[in-house]
Amino acid sequence: MISDHSQAIAALPRTRLLAEFSTWSADLVNLERDLTRIEAVADLHHIDVADGRFTPGYLFFPDLVAAIANKTQVPIHVHLMVEADCVEAQMAQFIEAGASLISVHAENGAAGLRALDMAAQAGVMGGVVLRLETPVAEVQPFLNKVQMVTLLGTMIGVKGQSLAENACVRLQEAAALIAGAGRPEIILAADGGIRENTVPQLRAAGAHTVVLGSLGFGDPDLAKRIGWLRGLAGPAA
Repeated sequence: MISDHSQAIAALPRTRLLAEFSTWSADLVNLERDLTRIEAVADLHHIDVADGRFTPGYLFFPDLVAAIANKTQVPIHVHLMVEADCVEAQMAQFIEAGASLISVHAENGAAGLRALDMAAQAGVMGGVVLRLETPVAEVQPFLNKVQMVTLLGTMIGVKGQSLAENACVRLQEAAALIAGAGRPEIILAADGGIRENTVPQLRAAGAHTVVLGSLGFGDPDLAKRIGWLRGLAGPAA
């Protein structure tokens, strides 16, 4: 279990691409086995939460996060894909569950900002996520409250989609906004459409982390996959 969430996020390496493993792509029947397998190489656990309204379907719950938090030394990033009317209640539950970083959607507006204040008061790091159809500029009101900005590269809540053509340009736009805000410590994340041919493009466009699904959990040679990931070059100077 992680006791200092701020230190855990601040300690993440910034000289290479981070490996953020999506629990949604693990073998859920053998979840403990899969989480044990990635423990030594994962930089972050990524756990999606969906309310069936903001996005299709329903996803994970606080008790699962608490159980994983009790077994891991890897920081947990919870992604709240929920409507504004419940984002503050959800934030409170996942703070208590032991997440190190909790992201709200920019589309949650003022409620999302209030939820981030709750996280900060509890010593939990905050993040903001943008849907693919949301203009990148919508992230600006959140930049002084977050340690991570995540851009979805596919339509929300549906697995197996191809990366949108404008995903890399959007990352570059977000990187420029982060630089302009004087927040170089913010981690820029790419989520969705993560494939062997797209990860180098996303890294070159400015991504500091990618949310790995089958590209991580589904690779029989995990050490080789992580070595490849960590060796990818970042944006040209």
